Amino acid sequence: MGDVPEPTAGPKWQAVLAELTERRAEFHAQGYVPRDFVEKLMPFGVYRHATPIRFGGCVLPPHEFLRLVEEVGRVDGSTAWVVGFASANTYLGALPVGTQKEIYRNGPDVVVAGGLFPMQKALRTADGFRVSGRWKFASGCMAADYINVGLLDESAGCRPRAALLPADQVTIVQDWDVSGMRASGSFDTVLEDVEIPLEWTYVRGGASQIDEPLFRYPLLAYQAQCHAAIGLGVALGALDHAQHSGSYRGITGAPPVGQRAYYRTEFARAYVALQSARRYFLDVAEEVWETVSAGEAASSDQIARIRLSAVHISDTAAQVVHDLAKVSGAAIIQNSHPLNQIRLDAQVPQLHASLSQHIYDDAGAVLLGLDPTTPGFLGPASPRSDRDRPRSSNTEEKTA
Repeated sequence: MGDVPEPTAGPKWQAVLAELTERRAEFHAQGYVPRDFVEKLMPFGVYRHATPIRFGGCVLPPHEFLRLVEEVGRVDGSTAWVVGFASANTYLGALPVGTQKEIYRNGPDVVVAGGLFPMQKALRTADGFRVSGRWKFASGCMAADYINVGLLDESAGCRPRAALLPADQVTIVQDWDVSGMRASGSFDTVLEDVEIPLEWTYVRGGASQIDEPLFRYPLLAYQAQCHAAIGLGVALGALDHAQHSGSYRGITGAPPVGQRAYYRTEFARAYVALQSARRYFLDVAEEVWETVSAGEAASSDQIARIRLSAVHISDTAAQVVHDLAKVSGAAIIQNSHPLNQIRLDAQVPQLHASLSQHIYDDAGAVLLGLDPTTPGFLGPASPRSDRDRPRSSNTEEKTA
């Protein structure tokens, strides 16, 4: 068992968030969150919450980790993007146990990054795969201990095969030139004729070798939740700004915006929309955690509701930021204006593949007792049971 993490409700956590407030401009200017700041997050369990308990992990339930991501996003969306990917260490449960032991040999706080796409052709060798290629979107790679890349492998079926390498074996190309999530450091990664042992590869979303509750939680759905929590935090930051800006008069000398009915109305609508969607989002996560903690598998119905709650909070968060921006005056187009970066960040989670608009169709199909139209929507195939039957709309309370 690893050390008990520091609480995120105390002064030490607030000090880290205060430092983030001071340094976010630095991070955005250089295009990534540096290792020294990532290490300041480690005592709070960010990078050991998804480490198996046998290797020193100290599990943080998904609904609690989502709140942590949200808090960081409230200060800076890019840093929340990097933090959210700490949950992706659950994918490593599909690696052979011996490989996992090697990964965590120096402790449970391991930082993994990497983009799998476009998946690259790999030559099968006697011991693994030989590959050259370039991959996109390796968010957080500048602070990583290990980096994933994606391999084309017919034996993996429709799912990608990931290969994990020590970060010092991977070339990072700092070409991240974007308007939103500028400091996420989602750079390209390059390998030139590298052989990767088979035991350092795994099918992403494949069967886990770890029988612990977090590794029974739906992996792909969890990643969608983490991306959605980033957008939620960014939108809460927009609400904070709008609330504190109520006394702003603008350059025309007109009454403060808080004295204008349309501003008060838009703020109230945004507030209740976001808080309502947030409550459902976290309730579903807590319900599913209770299920897997009891040793049961999450049902198709539960997975569909995880995915539905995630895409809904993502869309709601983006809309809230848009609606607040439209009543906040022309000053927000200045690059230095706090709401300018917020509105640029707000659209990014909504664009992620795990939060695509097809999720509504797939979730609706499952909740109606039908099969989803998108392969992999429910994760690894599992037989339907009575728990997968559609539930009426008035029985969405948490299961006992």
